[in-house]
Amino acid sequence: MANGKKVTCLECAQVNRVPEEKIGAAAKCGTCGAKLFGDKVKELDFATFQKAARNDDVPLVVDFWAPWCGPCRMMAPEFAKAAGELRGKARLVKVNTEAQPKAGQVYNIRSIPTMAVFGGGGEKARQSGAMPSTKIVSWVKSV
Repeated sequence: MANGKKVTCLECAQVNRVPEEKIGAAAKCGTCGAKLFGDKVKELDFATFQKAARNDDVPLVVDFWAPWCGPCRMMAPEFAKAAGELRGKARLVKVNTEAQPKAGQVYNIRSIPTMAVFGGGGEKARQSGAMPSTKIVSWVKSV
């Protein structure tokens, strides 16, 4: 399975190697059994987010947000809709910058909502401001 892709379990933070043909299907974590590819957005703690951003071969799209932010709350259902459309092509997650302030500091988040795409061990692209799901999907596909 040397040709598989590395994917971090968002439940237990274990890095898994998933065969290409199982990406987006019923791939489960070898440690805890959780689904690796869901169509729902998962809220991550800082440590799990950093591990996934560093290790994953499948693009990780992060929405840096805070509960008091009106545009963040307005974009949340659009981000969730985009997660369903991008299932198997990217994983969409959220990091609450109020609950995880170190994330905002380390990644230099100056405005929210800010989305960033991670892959291959680093940040590939960044976009600030609320967007509808169609624009989120096209932006992620263009990265």
